[in-house]
This record gives sequence, structure tokens and C-alpha cells, in this order.
Amino acid sequence: MPKISNKGIHMPESPIRKLVPFAEGAKKKGHKVYHLNIGQPDIKTPEVALKAIRNNTIEILEYSHSAGFESYRNKLARYYHAQGLPVEPADIIITTGGSEALMFAMGSTMDAGDEIIIPEPFYANYNGFSVASGVKVVPVISTIDEGFALPPIGDFEKLITPKTKAILICNPGNPTGYLYTQDEILQLAELVKKHDLFLIADEVYREFTYDGDTHYSVMNVPGIEEHAIMIDSVSKRYSMCGARIGCIVSKNKEVMATAMKFAQARLSPPTLAQIASEAALDTPQSYFDEVIAEYKDRRDTLISGLNKIPGVKVASPKGAFYCIAQLPVDNADTFAQWLLESFDSKGETVMVAPAAGFYSTPDVGLTEIRIAYVLKKEDLIRSVEILAEAITKYNNR
Repeated sequence: MPKISNKGIHMPESPIRKLVPFAEGAKKKGHKVYHLNIGQPDIKTPEVALKAIRNNTIEILEYSHSAGFESYRNKLARYYHAQGLPVEPADIIITTGGSEALMFAMGSTMDAGDEIIIPEPFYANYNGFSVASGVKVVPVISTIDEGFALPPIGDFEKLITPKTKAILICNPGNPTGYLYTQDEILQLAELVKKHDLFLIADEVYREFTYDGDTHYSVMNVPGIEEHAIMIDSVSKRYSMCGARIGCIVSKNKEVMATAMKFAQARLSPPTLAQIASEAALDTPQSYFDEVIAEYKDRRDTLISGLNKIPGVKVASPKGAFYCIAQLPVDNADTFAQWLLESFDSKGETVMVAPAAGFYSTPDVGLTEIRIAYVLKKEDLIRSVEILAEAITKYNNR
């Protein structure tokens, strides 16, 4: 029998999706499952984007340019200008989701065996993208006790080797919801200039900030134009996860020329989804104001409820729509599976994402879970009730 590749062997499972068969089993038993495991918003996609698809009279579904529609890139640049970001159409390549943008960024800046430093916990697929690119993740740990703030710059610096090519951050963070301050971004900027590294910033949640805090983009940092790479996506901003449209943005012409080779190799991003994404840029600010207010209310409801469960520790997120909670259980993986396989509360249970999969350091985060507060307030209240009951029953088995 032929052997599969080592990359295939080492490709990590998704902590977000690996428990799906158990969730399906719970549903077959007639149980209602509250999905706290995945960042799939229940907010409606803007009508202007849906109308662009419904009312389209296209007769031939053609390839687009490998960099994406010129009209979309022009409009996207205007959007970034309105956000205060000095981004021009030539700085943008449209990708099949933010995921492909991250793959292009790694492929354009790193060779097999190179290293990328990432504060952990981090978006679980960074592990997968790194494996696919032959790149080694070097983690620097942030902690729940510090609210998952940026680790000291000295912690980064001592990890830099001749093989280090980039630092990757997610801002605001998935899975922590942490929003990096301007000072933290500037510290990273000085570090990448000093060691001639790239600073890759996954900024797909930039609109989702709370409590008067503002997002500071790497594209706003003077002096690191050749170092900065921004990753973006329509998935969360417009509740269009299924569109699979993102982009890679950089003023480094060599990076973008190399990324274009990857873009050409996969031909083009999806045409219909670009049509919807371009139309979505006309979404009024009132949509975002309502969405942010809704998520802030959900965050406050969730965090308040979790803090009332004995033994639970949670860091209050400042952005995105995720949080990490530390539970008084022996193992979050086992607990998450047990929730779906062996537990229900009046015919209902919850699905969570075990947080160990958001770390690359072994045996870290074993009692933590990630919760996505993308459900309506009433469902979050009920989910916390179920979680509290489940923790008691699990520990008294």
C-alpha cells in the first residue's frame, strides 16, 4: 500500500470541527446542540450583497483576473482609505478566503524549514497552514492571567534564529478576543525592523472592537512598509463565511509579485463571491453599529454568566467574538466529547472547541475551551446554564 506524505501525517485536526461526528450523533438522539464551537455568525448577510447575486444576469461564469476583479480592488482600496489605511489597488490580491491569503503570505516569505513566531493560543489553522508550507511554528505563550496580552518583546527576541522569517499575529485575536494596543504593535514593528523580519497581521476582525477601544493596523505603522503584510476577509465583517473571499495586502512589491505567482497557479478567486463581496462594500455604517452593539451585549452576557460558575476563569475579550475559558475539569477534550456523547440537560447540550488545539506547545491549554459568542443572547444564557450543570455532573461521575 502506498504511503501518504509526512505532511499529511502531521496535519493537525481542527479543534473546531473534529467533534462534529459526536454533535451529529447527539442530534440523531433528538438532542438540541448549542454550537459555541465555531465562529459562524447568525447575523444576516447584508441585503445589498445577496441582491447582487439574486439580480445578476451574468451569462458566462468566467475566470476573473488572478488578482481579483480590478473594480473590487479599487473599491476595496477606497474602503481602506476610509478606515485610515494607506492601501492602493496595487497593494491588494484577492484570495479564496483569508486562509488562502495566509498560505500566500507564508509561501511568499518563507522556505521549507524556516520559522515563524506566533503568540499562542492562536487560530488553530495556523498550525495547518504551517505544516502545508513546511514552516516551523515557534510559539511564544500568552496567558489567561494576563488577559492574553502581547508577551514581553524580550520573549520574542530570544526565540529569533537565522531561520526566523516572520512574526504572525491575529488582531483582534481568534481565539482570545484580545485587541493589541498601538504600543504593542509599535513594539513589534521595532522588532521586525531590527531583525529584518516580516510582520504578518491577520486583521479579519478589525471592525469588532468594544468599550471604546480602537484597532491599530500594521498598515498604519510608519517605517515598516517593506515588512508589513495584512490578511483580510469578508467572512466575519459581512457575515459571509461561505463566500470564501479574502485578500493579502502589502506595499512590498517583491512579496506581492511572488504572491501573484501563487494566485496565478490557482487561476482565480471565485467570480460570484467577488460580485457579492464588491456589493457588500456598500453596506451602511448603521449595519456595523447594530452588529457591534449586539456582539457587545452577547459578550457581556456570556462573560457575566461564566464568571458565576465556580472554578471557571475567563479573560474578557476586547474584540472579535471569541473568548478562552479555563474550566475546573481534568481534560477539556474529554469533557467536550462527553458533553455530546453522554450528557444532556432536558434534551439539550453544548458544543465547545477544546483549546489545546489552539496551541502548538504540547500539554498547554488542556483545561481550556474556546467559546464563540455568535448565538443570540437567550441561547448564550441557556448554554451557560447547561455548561454549569455539565461541569458538576462531569466531576461527580
